[in-house]
Amino acid sequence: MAAWDLSVTVEDLGPDAPPIVISVTSDLHIGRVILDVVQKTQLQRDWSDHALWWEQKQQWLLRTAWTLEKCGIHADAKLVLTPQHKPLQLGLPNGVTVRLCACFSRAVFHTVVEICKVLNIRHPEELSLLRPVEVKKKKKDKDHVQNIYDLTDVSLTSDSIPCLYNGMPVHFTDSPKAEDIYKMLSMCQPSPSPEALAKMYRPASIVDKTHIHTRWLDSSRTLMQQGVQQDDTLWLRFKYNTFYDLEPKYDAVRLTQLYEQARWAILLEDIDCTEEEMMLFGALQYHISKLAQSESQNRVSGIEDLDCALQSLELKLEGDKSGTTDMIVPKCYKQYWFKFKDTSISYYKNQEERFGEPIQQLNLKGSDVSPDVNVAGQKFCIKLLIPAPEGMNELYLRCEDQYSQWMAACRLGSKGLTLADSSFQREKKSIQSFLSMQRSNSGDQSAQTSENINTFSLLSPRYQKKYKAKQLTPRILDSYQNVARLSMTEAILKFLQIWQALPDFGISYFMVRFKGSRKDEVLGIANNRLIRIDLGVGDVVKTWRYSNMRQWNVNWDIRQVAIEFDGNINMAFGCVTADCKIVHEYIGGYIFMSTRGRDRSDTLNEELFHKLTGGHEVL
Repeated sequence: MAAWDLSVTVEDLGPDAPPIVISVTSDLHIGRVILDVVQKTQLQRDWSDHALWWEQKQQWLLRTAWTLEKCGIHADAKLVLTPQHKPLQLGLPNGVTVRLCACFSRAVFHTVVEICKVLNIRHPEELSLLRPVEVKKKKKDKDHVQNIYDLTDVSLTSDSIPCLYNGMPVHFTDSPKAEDIYKMLSMCQPSPSPEALAKMYRPASIVDKTHIHTRWLDSSRTLMQQGVQQDDTLWLRFKYNTFYDLEPKYDAVRLTQLYEQARWAILLEDIDCTEEEMMLFGALQYHISKLAQSESQNRVSGIEDLDCALQSLELKLEGDKSGTTDMIVPKCYKQYWFKFKDTSISYYKNQEERFGEPIQQLNLKGSDVSPDVNVAGQKFCIKLLIPAPEGMNELYLRCEDQYSQWMAACRLGSKGLTLADSSFQREKKSIQSFLSMQRSNSGDQSAQTSENINTFSLLSPRYQKKYKAKQLTPRILDSYQNVARLSMTEAILKFLQIWQALPDFGISYFMVRFKGSRKDEVLGIANNRLIRIDLGVGDVVKTWRYSNMRQWNVNWDIRQVAIEFDGNINMAFGCVTADCKIVHEYIGGYIFMSTRGRDRSDTLNEELFHKLTGGHEVL
């Protein structure tokens, strides 16, 4: 077989070094090509992590047993011998940037798994990488140098659950510097200054929110295939809002980073909340910040078990007396007499007719239940999304009395459980605990006047503009009295609990155009449903649940997603701003998250994830 010359650039020789030329034949294996190139460099080093990158095809040649002919390589191929693991600067949710070695030759999903193993974050399938938001730097900021913490020398253990030593993973105990970095990863950061908060990117509308999610990297392709180079900066964020198996004993970093991401979502108004909820979020931030400063030495070793933490959150509170309940169809308020039985709600015109046929019976199994509460304004509503043949029907219940019992009953009913279930009382007490934190303690004036806080670092810009600091301070301190006795872990879990209870929690927005429509609309993707939103008025037009999804596919030629639901309900849409693959991956990713369960092995099924999210690109 005729021999021909193949040029290979070796990164380790420097950017100005000429390519190494070797004589090859088409039946030569990739492994032998690498060996011949290495021998010609005459460099004595470990080459085991190196592989060939084919520039024109934008692909790695990782199958060393394949021949040049099988790979389709000819004399004009531009090959680069480069390390598979390269330094990457990673921005974390708490604002800290770390530099670590990341895999550039395998799918981003696997790269995130490796990164999370270094950082000691369990369940890496919930996270992914995205490109940072480009912020224009002012001339005054040119001299500002960000502190980057180096973890490129951290060596990993092979244990699936990290072995702890003095409360931290063993691979962080090699040096005092590594220990300090771990404490910083697992410790909540101080509240941002008002100036820093003002410089952060803040979505001004739902259209802005659709642009945020266009920056996610493709989980089934490598970093190199997506143009990421050595020492580039990427962000690591929680992408899928289904936080499975939170255990404070092992999840110090995971809980901290999750809290920080939630905190920034509130401060930057990425998710809406009521004024009352904002004050409670501010009080919890203030309390967590105080504990972080005073207990920094004991933070890692003092984390309680999740069950104990949740038990202490269930504060006892007397229930209200019985009364009437309103059913509120949006913009139409009517009063009815309600009866809850098994997993269904029946409503009647009045109490006297409760033994006859109801006006309607609603089965709550499979519904979405979320609170819509303002304690100060005496507003106690329950938002219900009830499955219907063509999607989901949205209803509101307004309870004049016994709100915690109705809310607990609805939550159990949505899970297919009745009031006889043993979890009813626990659910009711948890709701009462949530309500108690919004009740006023204005009678305790001494505690309010003894505190001095920077309210602008704890609240979103909307409330900074609306009120003066002297108006906000007593309100935050009023809420603070309700949370002042919580431990660090309890306060973080409470913050996350309230965050997850917000009506718009966990929804990622994309600009799309539905088949048959002439205007752009917004598609909201949540952990259990798809939401069609009218861009003009912002109202929810239709909701579909994944549990009713029969099949779905993507026409990659026209970049259109088509989904079929039960009852021969079909819908299709094309993406306007984001790549269709991002939306496809979101839906498939949430379906993958729903397959996780305690009865299954802890081994992450990477193959199944790629089958559900990778589309036609999965090999």
